[in-house]
Amino acid sequence: MAARKRAANRYYGGPPSDHFDGTLFFNPDGQPPGRFADLLKWQLSGERSKWPAASPSPFHQAKPAERIDGSGLRLTMVGHSSLLIQTAGLNILTDPVWSPRVSPLSFAGPKRVNAPGIAFSQLPPINLVLVSHNHYDHLDLATLRRLRAKHDPQVLTPLGNDAIIDDVVPGMRLTAHDWGDRVEIDDGVAVHVEPVHHWSARGARDRRMALWAGFVVETPAAKIYFAGDTGFHGGTNYRLMAEKHGGFRLAILPIGAYEPRWFMAPQHQNPEEAVQGMKLCNAAHAAGCHWGTFQLTNEPIDEPALKLAEALNAEGVPQERFRALRPGEVWDVPEIG
Repeated sequence: MAARKRAANRYYGGPPSDHFDGTLFFNPDGQPPGRFADLLKWQLSGERSKWPAASPSPFHQAKPAERIDGSGLRLTMVGHSSLLIQTAGLNILTDPVWSPRVSPLSFAGPKRVNAPGIAFSQLPPINLVLVSHNHYDHLDLATLRRLRAKHDPQVLTPLGNDAIIDDVVPGMRLTAHDWGDRVEIDDGVAVHVEPVHHWSARGARDRRMALWAGFVVETPAAKIYFAGDTGFHGGTNYRLMAEKHGGFRLAILPIGAYEPRWFMAPQHQNPEEAVQGMKLCNAAHAAGCHWGTFQLTNEPIDEPALKLAEALNAEGVPQERFRALRPGEVWDVPEIG
């Protein structure tokens, strides 16, 4: 039988590299996402915990300051992987999602169980948006359309995701970047696009056609690492971040969507691995995200925060250094030293 012809990449066409084979992106020395048969095995296992239909945050919706200048670094949790970073006079959003579901369908798919920690109307002027990859819980086109209309921010994303965004949100100030790129933002402010161990897809026919990444925001006041979504991958990328950047005032790390481990481990780290990652990348403080808002996997809604506390105790790391943030929670991250 003749070999099945591989579909052309619909988002990106560029030269091969150590993480792009000319058609698809991949994790160097890493594991690809699970097969469809494995997905079915997981979905039919009946082991998914039951989440409440509503799980309000203990924090009220925040009303952010217009900006934070000087050496201040303020972090406000919106929900899941959406956070507002305020520092150096800039307002930065990570993987912004204000939609009620993270799904290609408006009537089905993972549904938000708590309100965004900032009402969209209460956002300060947004200067920069970081979109780590194209899964629906990270790349929300409806929210990007609203941001374009009200704030017209600069948007950075890995290779290929620009085609997805530009098709629905034309006119967005959008650039796409490869791992290792450095993007100048403002005087003394730059963003580095960095490798993480994950994958991408918007549907069944575009797996790994767009790149995934984390970001390092470098300012006069701080270095901030936003890992997006990642598997631990033996700590390889965390060690690389420490070697390249020295250390961080803050790392924003995923702590949820990790069960069952036999299926999720390559792509989604658990809280114990997140603590190891914090130590390996030399972060003074860390914020846990990617938990408690959309049920994507099997673990109970509150387990990531509980497991994080246990892991910090086991490693002798003070609890205040790594916080599992909830929607509306505001953290003025201390300076180092």
